[in-house]
Amino acid sequence: MPELDNIDKKLLTFVQKEFPLEPRPYAALGARLGISEDEVLGRTKRLKDDKILRQVSAIFDTKSLGYLSSLVAVKVSPDRVDQAARIINEHPGVSHNYKRNNPFNIWYTIAVPPTSSLEATVDRLHELTGAETTRLMPTLHLFKIGVNLDMTGEESIVARGKPQYSQERRDQAQQHPVTDEEIDIIRQVQEDLDAVSAPFKPMAERLGYTEEELIEKMLELQRIGHLRRFAAILYHRRAGYAANGMGVWKVEPEQAIDIGNQMATFNAVSHCYLRPTYPDWHYNVFTMIHGHKVKDCEEVANAISETTGITEHLMLYSTKEYKKIRLSYFTRELEEWEEKYLKAPVNR
Repeated sequence: MPELDNIDKKLLTFVQKEFPLEPRPYAALGARLGISEDEVLGRTKRLKDDKILRQVSAIFDTKSLGYLSSLVAVKVSPDRVDQAARIINEHPGVSHNYKRNNPFNIWYTIAVPPTSSLEATVDRLHELTGAETTRLMPTLHLFKIGVNLDMTGEESIVARGKPQYSQERRDQAQQHPVTDEEIDIIRQVQEDLDAVSAPFKPMAERLGYTEEELIEKMLELQRIGHLRRFAAILYHRRAGYAANGMGVWKVEPEQAIDIGNQMATFNAVSHCYLRPTYPDWHYNVFTMIHGHKVKDCEEVANAISETTGITEHLMLYSTKEYKKIRLSYFTRELEEWEEKYLKAPVNR
């Protein structure tokens, strides 16, 4: 991890929570940090070059845009894991793919537009990879989604707060189907924002808007709930968060909503969901926990257990990262994958 000073750390913490939606956002960040716009731009470029800051862009709610998505657990013969992961990675809707310390040794997230079949796609990936078992684990209830890593060191690892985006916001957004005009905006603002003084200007011009008009349209998407936030994504490990543990909890169905809401209040938990169970999988509440080290994740899991009284759980750690990207919406790549793989026989 490259050395960061206090201003770097504050800048990274600020931009993860919310990037200013205004014509001169870097000047606004500078005013908050007590430095010039040029210095903010210089630091932003350096943090990107150093592979700490991954991307600054609009972060959308996949399901409210009409996409179908799921976490998928796969059990593959140990000697085929890397090969299977490469096949899974070819799908453009796969944004995260990890090897984890469990008999279900590959865990990936996938999203497809409403014109596609999620089940058919996952079935095809099951065939292509030669997996022994594949389990669809879609979200039944969203308690929390949103990564905010504290780079300042000022926050306790077990600090708690109110989730920024949860099922209520998703339900609100799903009442407003996305329009063609909004799709055009999404295609533009999902791209990484340039570190220049007026970064929204070229986006607005390509869409035929003024900067002010584009920003107002983004704010409206945020009010509706399609746009969760405009913010930065970090390279977790390069930023010092070397451990991520997927805590899976066995919770009685009648308690699940209450317990999930409690678990979501822990700031170190970035994602918290209710998911289905299977005869070979008994854990229904999932918490994604981030820490500098494994012991941090364990400390948070212990605090969750003490708070909720839920003791039956596993911590699944990623032992290999196969893929981690920001999902791109309304692109043609998925059509090309389906043409290649869904309409052709499996050859193994």
